[in-house]
Amino acid sequence: MIGKSSRLWFNVWFEMGENMYDVIVIGAGPTGSTAAKVLAERGFCVLLVERHKLPRYKSCSGVLIQKTMDLIRRYFGKDAPLSVTCIPAENKGMIFTDDKGREFRFEQDGLNIWRNSFDNWLTEQAAASGVQVRDSTSAISCEEQPDSIIVTLHGETTYTEQARYVIDCEGVTGLLKRKLLGNSQDFITTFQTFNQGKIQLDPHYFYAYLQPELSEYDAWFNVKDEMLVLGVSVKDTSRIGHFYGQFISYMEVHHGLQIEQQLKTEKWLMPHIRPGCPISYGQGRVLFAGEAAGFLNPMGEGISAGMESGYCAAQAIASHVDSLDMIYADYQRNTQQLKAYMERQWNFVGRMADTFLDMII
Repeated sequence: MIGKSSRLWFNVWFEMGENMYDVIVIGAGPTGSTAAKVLAERGFCVLLVERHKLPRYKSCSGVLIQKTMDLIRRYFGKDAPLSVTCIPAENKGMIFTDDKGREFRFEQDGLNIWRNSFDNWLTEQAAASGVQVRDSTSAISCEEQPDSIIVTLHGETTYTEQARYVIDCEGVTGLLKRKLLGNSQDFITTFQTFNQGKIQLDPHYFYAYLQPELSEYDAWFNVKDEMLVLGVSVKDTSRIGHFYGQFISYMEVHHGLQIEQQLKTEKWLMPHIRPGCPISYGQGRVLFAGEAAGFLNPMGEGISAGMESGYCAAQAIASHVDSLDMIYADYQRNTQQLKAYMERQWNFVGRMADTFLDMII
């Protein structure tokens, strides 16, 4: 629970008529909902803001690996419900094809989900724990005070809220981190299509292709509600059409792909992870978690890393609310295993394809 000095501090502000929060969490994805729920359960007053209207949609493979399902049970006390899954609900693992065309199978129990349903379920769990949730609200700037931080938010109007701390969980598309650090970040652009058609692949697996002629990063295939999902990721957005065409041709030749109708297309951004997997833990009273901090596993698997880093950031604040230095020290210490896991995963992919050769430590 909140320490006595912190609670007295909050009561003074509340009695003055200010809308004061202990923590404002920005971004209602898996990272933000986990962080917000943990803090609320520890007795903190938490505002969770999301720039999109809930349930929000995010372009994603939408696969919960075994590690993610274990984290959900640990942090949320229950399994993800079947209502968040798509057909087939069961994911049996990943099949990689390296840059030499060799196939590697990794069997693992998992779930095939829709991110809008899954993310919304997590947010509902946070709200049930006492988190105040505000959607259609963007965090556009912040100003640090001696013992607090003022966050400028934009919804129907532009206004400010004040808190002791902020956890930024918006990923690479949020404004706050870019304004705070004043630097640009390299992005990987993902492009995927949803199609009606046929293919000679088992729909219970997620397929990743690392051949450089098919993408500048990776290409992938999976099935959701009988739709064939095909995607490529690039560093240069002008080459999306080229690589997507190459990938479709490859899938036609090697796996009997037949597209009858393209139903929709979508793009997204993810961070370009650099050698050594550098992490940005925060700036002043703003902590970064999930992709905003740089936590992302190969093939864009960010749900487990996001949840774990969000949990660690929240626990650090809850345990050391009156000491910023202790918060950062605790946050970094408790994410060392997560960072080491991330480095091992990228090192493994680096040994599979020359595209990621620089990731080998």
